[in-house]
Amino acid sequence: MGLRILLTGATRGLGRAMAAKLAELGHTVVGCGRDSDATATLQKHLGSPHRIDVVDVADDSQVARWAKDVNAEAEPFDLLINNAAVINANAPLWNVTREDMQKVVDVNIVGPVNVIRHFLPPMVKRKQGVVVNFSSGWGRSTSPEVAPYCASKYAVEGLTLALAQELPSGMAAVPLNPGIIDTEMLRSCFGAEAGNYVNPKEWAEVAVPYILKLGVKHNGQSLSVPI
Repeated sequence: MGLRILLTGATRGLGRAMAAKLAELGHTVVGCGRDSDATATLQKHLGSPHRIDVVDVADDSQVARWAKDVNAEAEPFDLLINNAAVINANAPLWNVTREDMQKVVDVNIVGPVNVIRHFLPPMVKRKQGVVVNFSSGWGRSTSPEVAPYCASKYAVEGLTLALAQELPSGMAAVPLNPGIIDTEMLRSCFGAEAGNYVNPKEWAEVAVPYILKLGVKHNGQSLSVPI
């Protein structure tokens, strides 16, 4: 029997590749994205029983409405994957606008917390399930001109490791570095050099089985997809 999996940022990049692979393996995906056309396209591609909704995870009221609807449909999720993220345009920190900084904080830090706030309680009540918050190599090391993104992913590491200490026995929270993948986000930083890395579909062939094996013994461990 397949797992019931919540996936944010499901309509592009790594999220879309994960959604497709998870569905192929027989798991039920409930996902979200901010673009209505992209969500409709993915919903049509996946079909039933999968569900893809238009939700901005940075907006707590949207997440709350989504959770109220989704949580009423079935049992708590087995796996919650906070994947949605944005990156700032390359710039030294003193040239990063307040708006760009706020967007990174809202999506990359506040977003996962909003999702956890509204979807984790049923999992905690059942004392079962795994939370995977996507970190980054830039959540454990730094590079110039992406300071806001680095800061946000360091925050993901910290909040996930703290969450791991709060969960009841039988559950796990893991900050996961996906590795370096040729996505639109990477191309915004690396340009054409991003093409030297694996594409999302190739990455998902390794990453999805790896994520599905995460369990209680991995609670509180900072891990990386072995690509």
